[in-house]
Amino acid sequence: MGKYFGTDGFRGEANKDLNYEHAIKIGRYLGWYYGERLGKKAKIVIGKDTRRSSYMFEYALCTGLMASGADAYIMHVTTTPSVSYIARVDDFDCGIMISASHNPYYDNGIKIVNNNGEKMDEETLLKIEQYIDGEIEVPVAEREKIGRTVDYVAGRNRYIGYLISLSKFSFKDKRVGLDVANGAAWSIAKGVFEALGAKVFVMNDEPDGYNINTDCGSTHIEHLQKFVQEKNLDVGFAYDGDADRCLCVDEKGNVITGDHILYIYGLYMKERGKLVNNKVVTTIMSNFGLYKALDKVGIEYDKTKVGDKYVYENMVQTGNRIGGEQSGHIIFTKYATTGDGILTSLKMMEVMLAKEKPMSELAKPVVFYPQVLKNVRVKSKPDAQNDPDVKAAVEKVSKELGDSGRILVRESGTEPVIRVMVEAGTEEVCEKYVDSVIEVIKSKGHIAE
Repeated sequence: MGKYFGTDGFRGEANKDLNYEHAIKIGRYLGWYYGERLGKKAKIVIGKDTRRSSYMFEYALCTGLMASGADAYIMHVTTTPSVSYIARVDDFDCGIMISASHNPYYDNGIKIVNNNGEKMDEETLLKIEQYIDGEIEVPVAEREKIGRTVDYVAGRNRYIGYLISLSKFSFKDKRVGLDVANGAAWSIAKGVFEALGAKVFVMNDEPDGYNINTDCGSTHIEHLQKFVQEKNLDVGFAYDGDADRCLCVDEKGNVITGDHILYIYGLYMKERGKLVNNKVVTTIMSNFGLYKALDKVGIEYDKTKVGDKYVYENMVQTGNRIGGEQSGHIIFTKYATTGDGILTSLKMMEVMLAKEKPMSELAKPVVFYPQVLKNVRVKSKPDAQNDPDVKAAVEKVSKELGDSGRILVRESGTEPVIRVMVEAGTEEVCEKYVDSVIEVIKSKGHIAE
């Protein structure tokens, strides 16, 4: 990770950590970089979520792009996966999404994808950072080389058509609940489900610039649980602010996480001979219950670091076709290069209709293990994690748990914190083992004052 760009773009509080000048400079560099590299006027597509500050960043990015000679195509309010899709299929040089995903309205972010719809490579992001810090000079465009903006709502409509085309079934007579989080899915999801014949019940679909993710969406799924039960719905889907993740609620009101989704669709692929390498890609934070369920049906799995970026990298390298995170970032590489919440919900509908089973029955084999996670603030993350006595304590817990649970000790990517997590049969067992490792960390003097 660089100075400004993390695993999911340049993110921070609007006009504090991430300001309009940063956006202008990002546009300036990208407009010049692609024009210079390709020897022609660059074409760059931009989307945004419903945050008040997204409009400011949209215009700032456009200003920078045009000043460097690029044409900026504006999709307006749309989802992150739609920008990735359009960048890939409509011959753009790159795509930019303005969103802070599931963060509150006062945060925002700038995510950049290449012309294949994939997250931008580290080398290019580091060059952008150098330009932001004044280490690189970029000339301005003049006369006929100055760029322009193009209204490109047609790109969003093209994406909607693509989603509809992926469904193999009519959703007629299905009662579906959608929590669009007052975010980007607000302008897309309902239309897709209605076009496929579903009776759609939508909540949190009145964005005002301030209510994105506020007590709604995939981070507050309890409201959709209640909604599904009250309306007697067949299933419910909740998205986050930019709709690159999806969590589900079954007909009984139970939460269906990303781990459940990986199991349900992974098994569906295996049964049809479509599960390449017989593997599902997870992160190290997937629940132990998922692995036990996959073992029972003979499906193998890879484990990556936390972050959909690492999941996708594994899939590109290995050819694995489905992967994701417990949070609902699910990647289907046959159809997309990024997590796509609406696509994920369509795929869950497909399994329900193909197997003629309710969501609760499809998810039943995945029994979540209790989990206890505690953060320990330390003086040095490497010193604490690599201490021989700490490693011995972790190994002891791992041996005692055997195949009835697991322990995971990892460094935080953003804080001076070590995270100690145990999954086991009961919460009491989890607590006991987590505390035993933390005690060793304390006794060795690694705890920060």
